[in-house]
Amino acid sequence: MIYSSLVLALQSLLHPGMRATFWKSLGLTILALIGAWFAISSGFTELAIPWVSDFFQLDYQLPQWTGWISFFALMAAGFGLAAVLAFLIGPVSALIAGIFLDDAAEALEETYYPDDPPGKAMPIAEGIWLAIKFTGIVILGNLFALVLLLVPGINLIAFFVVNGYLLGREFFEFAARRFGPQDYARMMRSKHGMTIFGAGLVIAGFMAIPILNILTPLFGAALMVHLHKAIAERETRRGSPVSSRPQSA
Repeated sequence: MIYSSLVLALQSLLHPGMRATFWKSLGLTILALIGAWFAISSGFTELAIPWVSDFFQLDYQLPQWTGWISFFALMAAGFGLAAVLAFLIGPVSALIAGIFLDDAAEALEETYYPDDPPGKAMPIAEGIWLAIKFTGIVILGNLFALVLLLVPGINLIAFFVVNGYLLGREFFEFAARRFGPQDYARMMRSKHGMTIFGAGLVIAGFMAIPILNILTPLFGAALMVHLHKAIAERETRRGSPVSSRPQSA
């Protein structure tokens, strides 16, 4: 089920509904990062430079602020700002994309499963909380990635295990939550935990790919939409009571 869902998820990234969600989230992410750039730059100019100049007893007016100390400080600030923004790309894109995941899931369900009962979008407050949780997971994943640069070995395993579990849990519950209450989503996740964890490892691997990882929220949602459908279909064939949960949110 994981392999077939993975193939469908990769195909789904080219779906018009997914592209529309991507461009909306990307545009808002760029605007947010531009705002962060100006805010951090302004904070450095107004706060950091005066503090450094007072410490070294310099005239901190930029046209007159010269010497190796000013050069080093400005270069360090530039690299630091670039590093901060690079780190923020993943979390900011996850937060914004998370708000639009229901739209993407609805488009995929209509295209790939037109004969099935449609899912229902989560309440706005729950959707925002889900987006915040996605953002927290992406931040955690990025922090692990930074650690990997310093200490190889066990941290690579920890990166995939932790993120595989968290990403699998959250994205699957998002997909299942569109077709039943929270108890239904948790019951399905508990019964098929290893399969969902395996799919979470796939999402974690996708998140580890630079630049491409900006698509992680959309890829994770698409993968779990297809995986939930595959699991629900299997449960139906087996006549499991889990599959008879009411189609309501």
